[in-house]
Order: sequence, then C-alpha cells, then structure tokens
Amino acid sequence: MESLIKADVFFFISSVATVVLAILASIFLFYLIKAGKNLYMLSEALKGEFKESEEFIAELKERLENSVIFRLFFPLSWRRRRASVKNDSVKKSHK
Repeated sequence: MESLIKADVFFFISSVATVVLAILASIFLFYLIKAGKNLYMLSEALKGEFKESEEFIAELKERLENSVIFRLFFPLSWRRRRASVKNDSVKKSHK
C-alpha cells in the first residue's frame, strides 16, 4: 500500500512539473515569435534604406567619374572611351 502512495506522489509531482514546463515553454515561444516579428519589421525598414543609399551611391559615383580632377588622376581606358563615345552617339541619335 505504501508503494502505491509513493507512486501517486511521484505522478502528481511529475504532472505538476510537466504543466510548469509547458507554461514556461509557451512563454518562451511567445517572446521568441514577438522578437522574430520585430526583427522582420526592422529588416524591411533597412531594405528601404538600402535602396535609397544605393541610388545615392550610384549618383555619387557618376558625379565623381565625370569630375575633371578624377579624370586627371584616373584617365579613361581605351575600351571605356570607345564605349562612352558609342553611348553618347546613340543618345544623340535618339533625340
């Protein structure tokens, strides 16, 4: 009879521990999901900022390459000169 009481106490304690662990796991998952959503929103905001900075960098690069001082230190190679002359003639013919 005494072993039956010990078994009941063991099952009661293990049931309570299982319920407590399940509650703790659900709280952890709740905060994990909340942090994941926050991280997703942050990454979406950063994507928009990267698009703007890409445009800014491309414009800055174009302005720098067209600068007289830049061309003084880094002259165009023969291939790039030929390509830019072709591009300019194509643009002028379409006007």
